[in-house]
Amino acid sequence: MAFVNRTEELAALDAWWNSSDPRPAVIWGRRRVGKTALVQRFAEGRRSVFHTGAGRAAAGELAQLSRQVAAAAPGRIRDLTARPYIDWDDALDDLATAAEQEPLLVVLDEFPEIVTTSPDLPGILRAFLDRTIGRTRLRLLLCGSAVRHMTALQEERAPLYGRFDLSLSLYPFRPHEAALMLPGLTPADRALVYGLVGGMPLYLSWWDQDSGVADNLLRLACRPGAPLLTEGQLVLATEVEHGEFPAAVLHAIAADRTQYNEIKDYIRAEPARTLDRLVELRLAERMTPVTDTARSRRRVYRIADNFLAFYLGVLSRFRAEIERGLGKALLPVLIDSLDDHLGAPWEEAFREHLRRLAVGGTLGPDVVAVGSYWSAGGQDEIDAVVLAGRDRRPVLVGEAKWARTADGHRLAGRLRQKAHALRPAAPPAIPAGSDGSEGTDGTDDPGSVRLSLCAREEVRDAPPGTLVVTAADIFS
Repeated sequence: MAFVNRTEELAALDAWWNSSDPRPAVIWGRRRVGKTALVQRFAEGRRSVFHTGAGRAAAGELAQLSRQVAAAAPGRIRDLTARPYIDWDDALDDLATAAEQEPLLVVLDEFPEIVTTSPDLPGILRAFLDRTIGRTRLRLLLCGSAVRHMTALQEERAPLYGRFDLSLSLYPFRPHEAALMLPGLTPADRALVYGLVGGMPLYLSWWDQDSGVADNLLRLACRPGAPLLTEGQLVLATEVEHGEFPAAVLHAIAADRTQYNEIKDYIRAEPARTLDRLVELRLAERMTPVTDTARSRRRVYRIADNFLAFYLGVLSRFRAEIERGLGKALLPVLIDSLDDHLGAPWEEAFREHLRRLAVGGTLGPDVVAVGSYWSAGGQDEIDAVVLAGRDRRPVLVGEAKWARTADGHRLAGRLRQKAHALRPAAPPAIPAGSDGSEGTDGTDDPGSVRLSLCAREEVRDAPPGTLVVTAADIFS
């Protein structure tokens, strides 16, 4: 799998490495997000030792670490093959000695697995750091997929609190980043793949860019034990601690039970803690109309991970038949289901693109929020609203259609009508054109709301001044 992106993370790691006396760094993120690939890329050309925890007994972990240090730093007086480390104090002291003259990177990957059988290791690390400060050039980097455990390491009451100089949380690729892994596809097809498997680098690498959608889905999803079938079960089983019924909550949201009380009734249990964890992991998203305050009661939940939404919303319906060998026969039905499913991830990709434009200053100054909007009772739904200034005034409203082409004139008319709910005292208008001409409604109101329309390949007959967005913009 080719390594792409992660430029900001690599720059942060370089700065950490080059600082005069850095304390440890910590990297965490969900399984499959690319932590190991990032660290391996960073370690290229540097003296380094990699140790991946596997839940072995402490003696087994130390014996494996000894073998890796012996291979990475040969020619030392101590023969680690004959005399492996006897405890973690011994290991850390020897590593510090090996880094007295030149830097040595030591990566403890899947750190929570090591702590499972060596629960005193965080305290041992704290004492080691305190007594060796300024005396070694050892660079310790802790990685882990157990997000709750990795964040707990940094909390106030934890032994290692305040002893990390770098903390990196790795997230799945955003649309424009995912595009880097799909160079052989058209932008419209990149949008389809991203809508199905999301931004996990591994899932994106599974897609054969020389084959069509049907061939890929047959291989990845429509055979017993297919990768996406297996991965869906793995995510549900491993991403949240046992005993919190995360699968039931996610199934409820996927079944359109999106409000808190609906989820509670569906699972017949209190979901608050599980929902908080799912939001923290970015498997679910807690949404309110972008114009509301944080205390708004108009909260709904959605599956935030594209792959999980595809697995729960579409693929799991066919799972039993696929496992019985009917995958090839039902493939046309699965493909027919995609258009209904892909609208929601396409809308979120559109909002993500607007956030990128806001950061770049394209949408004007002082943008403070980009999100969706709906009025009381779920009416007047708007796919994207951009707010600016301390008064959070709407400056842009947008509509995204999962269609190859869209009629811009018709969409603009409907969007203007729905946007009245945002500013009833000042109906939105198309802004003045780039040549300084008046907007199409004949006003010269500087507070008028701009329109943005989005389709996969083309928006026809969009009114002047409209921000037109296609897959070629989002997945450039």
